[in-house]
Amino acid sequence: MTKSKSSRRLRPAQPPERPPSPTSRKRSAPASPKSATRPDTKHAHIVAMLRAPAGATIAAMMAATEWQQHSVRGFLAGVIRKKLGLNLVSEQTDKGRVYRIRDGKASPAAMNRAKQAA
Repeated sequence: MTKSKSSRRLRPAQPPERPPSPTSRKRSAPASPKSATRPDTKHAHIVAMLRAPAGATIAAMMAATEWQQHSVRGFLAGVIRKKLGLNLVSEQTDKGRVYRIRDGKASPAAMNRAKQAA
């Protein structure tokens, strides 16, 4: 026969005590955005392709990075538009849809998100 749940009494778990650390660890200062940018990454390569006057197609970005199509589209939406806040525009041409980063720093959608967050 098993005991009922009410008859079982367990001691609550207590976290182990830590001795105080002799020296506090200090974190280094956050790196500036310019020093964090590395020129030979796939991200930097795509941004350079998009900043060119001719722009870039998804097929060209796929060939340059060896990413799949959905990964390139996700990078454009998540990193270029949302994280970096760049003004990404696209237009349909005879060679397909061409994507470019316009000179304006932030896209209108990114500005709206910043206003809503404040």
